[in-house]
Amino acid sequence: MLEDAAMSESAIRVKDSSPPHSCGTVPGGEHDILWERSDELVPYPLALARMEETARAIRADGAQERIWLLEHPSVFTAGTSAKEADLFNPRGYPTYPAGRGGQWTYHGPGQRVAYPMLDLTRQHGPLPPRDLRAYVGFLESWVIATLARCGVTGERREGRVGVWVVDAATGAESKIAALGVRVTRWVSWHGISINVDPDLSAFEGIVPCGIREHGVTSLRNLGLDITIAQLDTILREEWCRLITG
Repeated sequence: MLEDAAMSESAIRVKDSSPPHSCGTVPGGEHDILWERSDELVPYPLALARMEETARAIRADGAQERIWLLEHPSVFTAGTSAKEADLFNPRGYPTYPAGRGGQWTYHGPGQRVAYPMLDLTRQHGPLPPRDLRAYVGFLESWVIATLARCGVTGERREGRVGVWVVDAATGAESKIAALGVRVTRWVSWHGISINVDPDLSAFEGIVPCGIREHGVTSLRNLGLDITIAQLDTILREEWCRLITG
């Protein structure tokens, strides 16, 4: 599948959202991360192929690390722990093996996806080299800090991947952000997704992340009128704040 994906930049329509971005003096060494944004929907196989190619170039050729912001057309993706019994797919969305950790998830319009492609042998601010657990925790902290800027309290849950919100009136918990990573020769790919305003009924086609007893929500569903472009600005600012400490 990946070998057949057209890899032209014009097909993916990647734009630099700004020149290479440095967050100032970073403990362990200052370096630049390129932030990229695709304004059109990026088919999932194209994204997989580009991430794999970029990760290979970072490791082999010292290519620039980057964070890619995008949306996908509606698709279900299977992590390495996905179970066929957790896929219903009444609308017939495409399904793909993702190669990342985790189970089934949905991607689609209205959901901001961020794919950090980083050399994890390097120091990134407070993030120590070669520490996958710390990297996952950093991504969770990034999402939680971003949601806080939107007035939403995101929380971790032991034994559950992702970031959760609690309805104060009912105590019901819903997932607002998913997380799944893959590391190849200590270069990260895949990443996070935050539900801004997706079609939440699409999640009914799977058991999201294998968790049956809790639902899924979005910023829009919580009553927030925020655009993906506004969220991108916050994501970038909070990344920089966390990296610089």
